[in-house]
Amino acid sequence: MEQLRTSLIYLLQAVILGLALAFLFTKFWPQAASNKPLEKVGVIKQIVGPTSIVNGPASYADAVALAAPAVVNINTSKTITIAPHPFFNDPVFRQFFGRNLDQLIKPKKELQNSLGSGVIMSTSGLVLTNHHVIKGADAIQVSLKDGRTAQAKVVGSDPETDVAVLKISMENLPAITLGQSDTLRVGDIVLAIGNPFGFGQTVTMGIIGATGRNKLGINTFENFIQTDAAINPGNSGGALIDTQGRLIGINTAIFSKSGGSQGIGFAIPIKLAEKVLQEIVEYGRPRRGWLGIEGDPVTPALAKDLGMKDTRGIVVVGVLRGGPAHKAGIEPGDVILEINGVIINDSHTALITISDQKPGTKFDIVLFRNGKKIKLSVTAVERPPTRPKS
Repeated sequence: MEQLRTSLIYLLQAVILGLALAFLFTKFWPQAASNKPLEKVGVIKQIVGPTSIVNGPASYADAVALAAPAVVNINTSKTITIAPHPFFNDPVFRQFFGRNLDQLIKPKKELQNSLGSGVIMSTSGLVLTNHHVIKGADAIQVSLKDGRTAQAKVVGSDPETDVAVLKISMENLPAITLGQSDTLRVGDIVLAIGNPFGFGQTVTMGIIGATGRNKLGINTFENFIQTDAAINPGNSGGALIDTQGRLIGINTAIFSKSGGSQGIGFAIPIKLAEKVLQEIVEYGRPRRGWLGIEGDPVTPALAKDLGMKDTRGIVVVGVLRGGPAHKAGIEPGDVILEINGVIINDSHTALITISDQKPGTKFDIVLFRNGKKIKLSVTAVERPPTRPKS
């Protein structure tokens, strides 16, 4: 009997110990007592997008084959005069050497060569390139992809857009096909063809990074296509083409601190370059409208003083006496809001809109004056040539 009681005590103690352990287990590890599966902590749910991807062509060789024959290398040469060192003009030095000094320090002449690119625009031999490529050249040689060469003559040049037109005489010339530069989109694939560093014809690829770039201080009239297709010295004047081999721009400048390509290059849209070419061929120069005014942006403070609701337009700060604007009644302090139906938001828009008007064209200008909008009629004259940069 005593043995049975001892066994019951041991059993009771074991039960009590088991219940105590179960309580502690469920208290500190509740997940273990649940029938639910453990959740993974920190797992990011991934959202799967569309599986269809539009793939581009594996090669742009067909586009290059179509355009490359019309892209040329341009070699220019000019004779420069190197003046003697100013030290030789010192009176004491000249007295020491006597009269024979002038014979000893004659200015030296040196032949300077430079490289660039161009695009054949017509089978008659018109070649489009940059003004800075042929500026001051005494001789210009054009080399075709097929190995032929020819001496070129300058038909005309426009430093305000950095466009120049050359003429070569040669049979069976390939002419490039033109594209639409005004329908380009950021992200479109483009190819640059030119003669970088004089290596010979080279093709690089990139995308359009921006359109309508201006206020860069490169040209007077800027409306650049920005691209990361590698453009290097020697590419100037070469072709920027689309994936169909059509010309959409003329490569003209790079943005670089080292002098080489850093992923930002600029091309003149072919719509602008072709317009300048047509004007040069027909008139020998591009003809642009001009009113004889100077304008500044409308600041918020100025808009408030004038009683304007916004900062749209440009304020006239100068009017040339006897010029078209002066004759039409435009005065300093007027704010130009519209030119020939085009809303003016800044000075660049005003410059481009006025220059697009043919000399002799009559059009309307909407002004803000003394708290009211007024409309004046003005007749543009031809824009005077700008002084060449030194």
